[in-house]
Amino acid sequence: MSTKSQLLSEIYEQPEAIRRMLENEAERVAWISQQLSRNEFSYALIAARGTSDNAARYGQYIFGAINHLSVALAAPSLFTRYHTPPRLEGALVIGISQSGQSPDIVSVLDEARRQAAPTIAITNDLESPLAQAAEYKIGLGVGEEHSVAATKTYTAQLTALAMLALSLVESPIQLGPLQAVPEVLEQALRAEPQAQVAATSLAQVEHTVFIGRGYNYSTAHEISLKCKELANMQAEPYSSADFLHGPIAMVEPGFPVCLISMGITFRDELSSLVKNVHQRGAQMITIGDSTLDGHREEKLDERDLFIPVPSGLPEWLSPIAAILPGQLLAYHLSKARGFNPDQPRSIHKITLTK
Repeated sequence: MSTKSQLLSEIYEQPEAIRRMLENEAERVAWISQQLSRNEFSYALIAARGTSDNAARYGQYIFGAINHLSVALAAPSLFTRYHTPPRLEGALVIGISQSGQSPDIVSVLDEARRQAAPTIAITNDLESPLAQAAEYKIGLGVGEEHSVAATKTYTAQLTALAMLALSLVESPIQLGPLQAVPEVLEQALRAEPQAQVAATSLAQVEHTVFIGRGYNYSTAHEISLKCKELANMQAEPYSSADFLHGPIAMVEPGFPVCLISMGITFRDELSSLVKNVHQRGAQMITIGDSTLDGHREEKLDERDLFIPVPSGLPEWLSPIAAILPGQLLAYHLSKARGFNPDQPRSIHKITLTK
């Protein structure tokens, strides 16, 4: 008798995990926002690696849009190898790590504390070195994540960043938009059949691209990473703007282009991109809240596949929902390519980079 995949189980835990996190962490995040005087910082610096680095990309957009903060991604090697840390005056320094164990991320917060910059750790382990290094900490609270590939900790990191952004902008704090997230995640999981069909198609090739824009640029990066980790596929992330500046030259008949399309901000631009790659004979696999030509799913171009994402969240929260069909795609792609998604090749749960 086969046992259920640990990874698949954790993918399906996400609605309840995020519901629990919102209940347990709202008060802590509100307290942190009260401690942080807006005059203390004029920009944010985020330190992260791997999946957490993709959450940081989301942070660049949400802090910029909601808090009007410039956001930089830290270069940890400046702290650990070159021993030339930048001046951090005016910075709010945030470290993101599911385990809180990465020495190079800890080093960024250690230096920030030395320079008297405010620091926040976002981690699933509030006793970890990262949490101990930070002045303030936000717990993911999703329970132990057993799978090597991060799923529920990633959605919790996105949720933590959204909570923090909202808490820093208003008093009294308004977290109402986040209350719809767990239910929308439950709806997003219903896309597993379409994700499995798309995975079966993708399994026939060795190379693909994932294209996102704006808030979902991070989603393109994270799904690409999952396909590499779980299915050993060459999957590269691009923004739609960057893709047109050269990489589109790789598109030829039969080449699969995977697109994340959420909200209306880039709808016209992405529709134009679809027409461009169709002219080159490409297959489109779209993860989105609607098809880009406005047609129903069954009326797509016969070459194309569509994985639906519920549209119950504003665009700035949509990456929390859009990633779930992407996780399901990567899970089924791993199986379709003959790999075990619970035992990815040559990677471990915690990577201690310095």
